[in-house]
Amino acid sequence: MKKYILKASTVIFAFILFSSCNDDFLEKYPLDEISNETYWNTKNDMEVYNNYFYELAEDNTNVPLFLGGHGEGYGSATQSFFNNDYFSDNLVPGIRHENFKNTRAGIHTVPTDPVSFGYLGWDFIRAINIGLANYNRADETQAVINRYAGEARLLRGWFYSEKVMKFGNVHWIGEELDIDSEELTSARTPREEVMDSVLADLTFACENIPEDWGDGHAPGRIDRWGALLVKSRACLYEGTWRKYHGLSNYEEWLGEAVSAAKELIEDGPYSLYNTGNPEEDYSAYHKVSDLTDNPEVIYWRKYDITNVYHMEARWIAYHGGGATKSFVEDFLCTDGLPITLSTLYKGDGVYENIFENRDPRLRQTILHPDDVEPIVYGSGAGGYTYPRLPGMGQYYNSTGYHTIKHWTPNDASTGWKEQQSMLAAIILRFGEALLNYAEAKAELGTITQDDLDISINELRDRAGMPHMDINNIPVDPRYENDGVSPLIVEIRRERRIELFNEGCFRYEDLRRWKQGKKLEEPSLGMRWDEANSSRFDPDGAATIQTREVDGVKYVDFFSGSSWENPVFDEDKHYLWPIPLSIISEISNVAQNPNW
Repeated sequence: MKKYILKASTVIFAFILFSSCNDDFLEKYPLDEISNETYWNTKNDMEVYNNYFYELAEDNTNVPLFLGGHGEGYGSATQSFFNNDYFSDNLVPGIRHENFKNTRAGIHTVPTDPVSFGYLGWDFIRAINIGLANYNRADETQAVINRYAGEARLLRGWFYSEKVMKFGNVHWIGEELDIDSEELTSARTPREEVMDSVLADLTFACENIPEDWGDGHAPGRIDRWGALLVKSRACLYEGTWRKYHGLSNYEEWLGEAVSAAKELIEDGPYSLYNTGNPEEDYSAYHKVSDLTDNPEVIYWRKYDITNVYHMEARWIAYHGGGATKSFVEDFLCTDGLPITLSTLYKGDGVYENIFENRDPRLRQTILHPDDVEPIVYGSGAGGYTYPRLPGMGQYYNSTGYHTIKHWTPNDASTGWKEQQSMLAAIILRFGEALLNYAEAKAELGTITQDDLDISINELRDRAGMPHMDINNIPVDPRYENDGVSPLIVEIRRERRIELFNEGCFRYEDLRRWKQGKKLEEPSLGMRWDEANSSRFDPDGAATIQTREVDGVKYVDFFSGSSWENPVFDEDKHYLWPIPLSIISEISNVAQNPNW
């Protein structure tokens, strides 16, 4: 049953139970307004209660939790999962993104409250633990009870895996607290202990959540296949973090990632969205409002004008951030070779040449000047030429590489004129499972050609690109000093391209691979020599600075600002700081190293 059918009763119940909640897990909640003896009776009671978890996980009031998607209305300017790529070397932020700019530059500071970096959401854990303590009161079979307990534990495990990614050690709260609970004054739980509990939660979820909730693949509940994807993601992160940061037992975690992803790939009902059109298929399903029948999308969030809408289409079209030179140059040529090795690469002296003989996903991600009319003009930008940079009027871009992966002209027009957009938010998709599987196998050193054929090469088939051949992996000189095999380099490249602008993947990837120093490289944009500047900006209106690379000028959006020369302190920046409010309230909580 769709969670929206019971939303009203869910809100009423949640209000009674959690009326005194706030985001500080030290807060105690009165439970005398509701009787456990009279509520926990049926499957319906558990379903209604669990609906509240989804509403909490979608809350964008402060910092989105893992089902947040886009912030509502103007909130999408900063609270969109698209924007998390601004932390990385994939995108240069637009306006109103100082937090992303500061973090990207390594000049972020310890926040006073838990909002800035997301050390919040403990009411969510409180709600889950109350449910887990009471499901067995229901007059249902253990199998039915375990469905809802599994759903709760999936969300708790997912929540904690994300917290560990950000902060390392974090308070594990596995049961309902009372006034005498030691957790109220305890130190943070060690990372390894938290992640053992996360693995137990996610394993239980994968064993007990149904393969189909019977909701018609609407944006309702996460099924067992979604749980397997979440497990593969969490285990891949933990396994590679342990491998590259010198912790123990990474093989077990990578093995769990392989098993979860493989089960989803081989036994699940999901597959890549593929109509046989490599010029459109990669981005086509990222531009729609309804994904009910999409074979690739495992979990998504729906928006509508009468209920919840966002403005992300407006931000993309009007003054969104731009992709970086580094990202654009990572796309392979159509012979399967990087631009450093391929004779097909024509260089960037003529803007359109960057798209020639390149992976078709590039033109579906970055705006080609010839595509302006079909892609852009519907947004209200008719008559403009592209690329457009700051100072050249509306619909500009910070780097000249306009991102169009999620650009929907009609929706963008609505977003600008009515400040409403209904573009769906894809939270879980099958394509990630293919990437997780290939990477985990490669990191274990057990990957075969068959493994590549059921994972990376499926993604390349959709894009019309040559297969990755395990016996013929190119050695890109740009990555020779990364300390990993050329095969792992190419799998990481595929991940960067495929998951671009879909969340915090790139930033988290660099951190778990211990490749934070890549964030010290300047985020440059398009070539801005005399030929391009006179062609695209004959009036000299652009207000941009440049930086020379091998004697050629490129757009440098950050030039002259405090973000001009990014820093990544490897003794500090792999973890985010603990807010001062948490440290002041719990004397046993220590700050992360060097903050």
